[in-house]
Amino acid sequence: MIAKFSVLYVGHIELDNVGSNGTPSDDRRYSNEQLIDAYRMGLEVAQHMDELGYYALWAAEHHFQREGYEVIPNLILWGTYLAARTKQLKLGCAFNITPVWHPIRLAEDYALADILTGGRIIFGVGRGYQTREIETLGAPLLDANANRELFEEQMEIIFKAFNQESFSHQGKYYTIPAPVPFRGYQPTEVTLVPRPAHRPVEIWQPIASGKTLPYIAQHGIKGMVTLNGEKLTREVFHTYRDEAAKAGRKLELGEDMCLGLGMYIAPTQQEAIERVRPYHDERYKWFAPFGFVRYVDEQGRPWGTPGAPAGVPRIEDGVQQRAWLCGPPDLLVKEIKAYEAEFPGLDQVMIHWPEGVGAAEFKRQLSVFAKEVMPHFGKR
Repeated sequence: MIAKFSVLYVGHIELDNVGSNGTPSDDRRYSNEQLIDAYRMGLEVAQHMDELGYYALWAAEHHFQREGYEVIPNLILWGTYLAARTKQLKLGCAFNITPVWHPIRLAEDYALADILTGGRIIFGVGRGYQTREIETLGAPLLDANANRELFEEQMEIIFKAFNQESFSHQGKYYTIPAPVPFRGYQPTEVTLVPRPAHRPVEIWQPIASGKTLPYIAQHGIKGMVTLNGEKLTREVFHTYRDEAAKAGRKLELGEDMCLGLGMYIAPTQQEAIERVRPYHDERYKWFAPFGFVRYVDEQGRPWGTPGAPAGVPRIEDGVQQRAWLCGPPDLLVKEIKAYEAEFPGLDQVMIHWPEGVGAAEFKRQLSVFAKEVMPHFGKR
């Protein structure tokens, strides 16, 4: 039963000249003063969400983005700050780019934040997808096998650090502890100090392809899908449940998953479509070249595969694929109720904050959603 409503904020500033005919993504360059305004926007929306009873605000870790789309480089630090300025809202890491961290430092930072915030930081991990940041920060991405191999070894260390009183590790990338003398002896194990107070740690990971599913389902990692067409969402949810069963985890369909949807509320569907169109188009100007168009054609072929569409989608495509919910509140209730009926284990829906939309406009959308949509669903 859906009872938790969250928001995904990738970290954009209030962009100017948005839309398909607006400023090309690669031509955007903002001053430091403009870029840091994203943190004011995030705080403003977080406090508004807290008052309205939302469950969590998720954000994305990225680096070097003078283009203004994703400007939060440290989610744990950001979330700890917001937790101190709100009362109950959780702050989600969607996602810590694990390959650019040392796994012990990531585990330590999360553990400290978990303690300081009383468990209000949600841990998330991802392998990354932007070469400019991953390769520049010293991790592999162009070599997909090396990226996966590094990530999985890091996760092995993080699991040990969270769950064992002391541990050691010998792998391809890390030897823990280092084989060196310390105060007259050679350590054979280390202890994470501090360890999280809230264990087992809830861990989330994005699902961008079917290749991810066996690993996360069998390791008890929860999965997030965002702006997927309904057919791909359905396939992901079924595969996750089936892969979890192979590891002895008996789940309801949709359990341990989060469904991310685009949203814009207006008196009619057409009015909502027209209002959100420039921000939708701005999003895909930036994200489509990374392969983030997760729709299928009439034959069920994912976009970008031979014979299927490729390129930048229209908002009408997103509405037709049920990835974007646009219209009056009763339409949104109907659409979300349909997802709830199909996926009885699903308990969390995440609303995507359209790229470029300012805090004031998005707060108005969140207010209407909280007043006229959320009461039709369960309470957390």
